[in-house]
Amino acid sequence: MPGRKLEPSDPIPTAGEAALDDVHVASFSRLLAPAELCSRFPLTETSARAVRNARRSIGDIIAGRDPRLLVVVGPCSIHDLEGARDYVQRLHSMARDVADRLLIAMRVYFEKPRTTIGWKGFINDPHLDDSFALETGLSLARRFLLELAELGMPAATEALDPVVPQYLGDLVSWYAIGARTTESQTHREMASGLSARCGFKNGTDGSIDVAINAIVSARSPHHFLGIDREGCVATVRTRGNTDTHVILRGGLYPNYDSASVAACIELMRANTLPNAVVVDCSHGNSNKDPARQEIVASDVVAQRVAGNQAIIGLMLESNLEWGNQKFVPGAAGLRYGVSVTDACMDWDTTANLLVRMHAALGG
Repeated sequence: MPGRKLEPSDPIPTAGEAALDDVHVASFSRLLAPAELCSRFPLTETSARAVRNARRSIGDIIAGRDPRLLVVVGPCSIHDLEGARDYVQRLHSMARDVADRLLIAMRVYFEKPRTTIGWKGFINDPHLDDSFALETGLSLARRFLLELAELGMPAATEALDPVVPQYLGDLVSWYAIGARTTESQTHREMASGLSARCGFKNGTDGSIDVAINAIVSARSPHHFLGIDREGCVATVRTRGNTDTHVILRGGLYPNYDSASVAACIELMRANTLPNAVVVDCSHGNSNKDPARQEIVASDVVAQRVAGNQAIIGLMLESNLEWGNQKFVPGAAGLRYGVSVTDACMDWDTTANLLVRMHAALGG
């Protein structure tokens, strides 16, 4: 029967007798090519200039030429574009007020890695109903990123699927490689060709070595299978991405304290890497308690004020409303402005924290 494991004594099946490939594949649906999507929703002069300037500024922060602190802040995941637009308008106004000491980039996570199964993000399932309209998800994601660029708001996201950057990469100013994928050769190779600055998170167990190894790999040239702008399978040859750094996100224990940061910096020096560390105030560093993000952020800013210039930024999970809600299929049953993945701080808490961080950095 189709799909049965062949035994050595079995005859080789002929066409129509038993499939030898795609045994567990139900169907294929062709997507439009990256070039076609980009032509439908093209960069304007304004949006191109905004992305270029944001990348340059973040690169200067990583290199120590810009004294500001990078702050990647926003929802754990984007599931409702109306709520995301509401959030970005508030964040944009705040970003202008603190721009002399903080460079604010909005966390725009359209893809979500899952420990087992679950909603995989807006690109994969934009209608939240298991219809998996990927072309719609890519189109809506690109339109939203264009809106951010037109406002001059830098976009920060996780690079998860190695195909997606061909569709959206020209609109992203900063990438993260997640704790589950930092050890993946595929993601290290992909990062070596990304056009934006990129951070690697430590492993889920807290291991920094995997992030260091990933950075060394991503800074080097690679050759691997991928797709080109026309959507054709191609050999991708990269030059290597030197604008890479570590993201401390905790593990079995938090690792935002000064001793943990110092240990990370020492390991980077031992591998002749630039001293550049971003601290994720959520995940393992907050034990996924959104209220603890303020504690983590305050500690990290205090380390920076005390003279640790290797801390170049931090990450915050924030939404319009506090906490999270259980994911239910379809948007109708969801509360507005509440995360469907990790619990987040609400906007008022976020705004107050950013103001306090700005004041502390001026002391």
